[in-house]
Amino acid sequence: MIDKNNLSRGMEKLIRLGPKLTGSPAQMAFISYIKQELRDMGMEVMIDPFYFPRWQAKEASLSIEDENGETVGLPISSVHPYSGETPDEGVTTQLIFLNTLDKMVKAEGKIIVIKIEDLGRIHSEVAFDKRSAFPEDTVMPAFYNGPVATAMVRCLAEGALKLLRPAGAVFVWDGIPDEAVQGQYMPFIQEYLGLPVLWVNETTGKTLIEAAKAGRTAHMLLTAEKERYAYTETFYTILPGEKKEETVIVNTHTDGPNAIEENGPIALLELIRQLKDRPLKRTHIFLFTTGHFRLPKFRDIRTGSFQSASKWLAKHRNLWDGKGDHLKCVANLAIEHLGCMGWTVEDGEYRATGLPEVEMVYTGNRFMDDLYIDVVRSRRKLTRSITLKGHNLLHFGEGQNFFTMGIPGICLVPGPYYLCVESDTMEEDKFELDLMAEQTDTFYELICRIEDTDTEALGKSDDYSFVFAKSVSGGEGFQPGFLTRKLIKKRT
Repeated sequence: MIDKNNLSRGMEKLIRLGPKLTGSPAQMAFISYIKQELRDMGMEVMIDPFYFPRWQAKEASLSIEDENGETVGLPISSVHPYSGETPDEGVTTQLIFLNTLDKMVKAEGKIIVIKIEDLGRIHSEVAFDKRSAFPEDTVMPAFYNGPVATAMVRCLAEGALKLLRPAGAVFVWDGIPDEAVQGQYMPFIQEYLGLPVLWVNETTGKTLIEAAKAGRTAHMLLTAEKERYAYTETFYTILPGEKKEETVIVNTHTDGPNAIEENGPIALLELIRQLKDRPLKRTHIFLFTTGHFRLPKFRDIRTGSFQSASKWLAKHRNLWDGKGDHLKCVANLAIEHLGCMGWTVEDGEYRATGLPEVEMVYTGNRFMDDLYIDVVRSRRKLTRSITLKGHNLLHFGEGQNFFTMGIPGICLVPGPYYLCVESDTMEEDKFELDLMAEQTDTFYELICRIEDTDTEALGKSDDYSFVFAKSVSGGEGFQPGFLTRKLIKKRT
């Protein structure tokens, strides 16, 4: 049923716009495009406006004084989003490699250099609990690593750096190939830091650390465009069904730095095209949220999670919570990051695998898991999926909001190395239209199957699982003793 030409046309528009960071002109142009497509289909569009403090880097550079007193420019791999700014002329001061307590004491007024080591050896079962796989021999890496995971975990406590009162900071990627870290828009889940921070790759980092150990000076520049009341919006549209008291919510978000993150709106448009003239039993709500790349300002913990859809859920309880005369959401389908081809690091080299990226697909309960696996088994050629439970309070992607509210879901959220890369190419070379079409068709079939399923059979979402997990890598599952053994081995 899916028209690949429609998907291709939408992707061409998305790619031409460039990175669609939250509240940026590109994101607003993308939102306008999606809304116009909906209106051209005769759909009514409801809008939730938002204003928030927006920050976007303008100029960034880094140079050091070499052993001969000459100024040498160094390449940066990216700017830490919502970090901070130097004066317009930049800052020139001593470098200091922050690797010991005594160096921390001496950091005031200096440019601090910090290694951010690849997570490398954190077992995947800490974050993921497997339900099923298709094909059955599909596995994820045994260890949880890469630039996205590393930045999210290693930078959690970066706010403490301000207590040292440095003039700026440079984070050095360590243990990840240079090509894999270029343009990473990371981390994006923290509040405004109030400290200018640049990222450099491992090769540049070695030069920088040598200069810091020698006590040389550096010049750092990071300026930003700041907008106190930037505008952005969440919007949604509704396909009415015969059973008006029950809803199915299909959601994604509209902000992201490249062609993969986020192309879910293009898939939702095509689903609406194919469903709008079909008689539906249940009312279907298609939700396009904003703020996924500025989560500190677009999350509402009253709905039990930290994704951008949480604000919409808090505001529109009448459309999903089933209390009193409110509509009751009986299923959720969250669709993100379609068409991802696989890239991996092997023997220190970042390269294409030639295969589709293994998909992480969260399924809310056993029935939804069986439903998903049945659909992909009978219809798919390119799909490589691992289905997951919510585990240790982790459930990546915009489906988490619904999972925590007890709504059973099927949530596509692949996580390739390049997911958060901001680049001029929009990472188009890592996108495959045929795979996107197959994934979109899968969700069309899932909607049809859910339509034919009694509400009682859909059930509710499971609770999170904790500690014990079924392995996603084909090895042993995570056990409490695993961390103990690792710590003992490291100490000895």
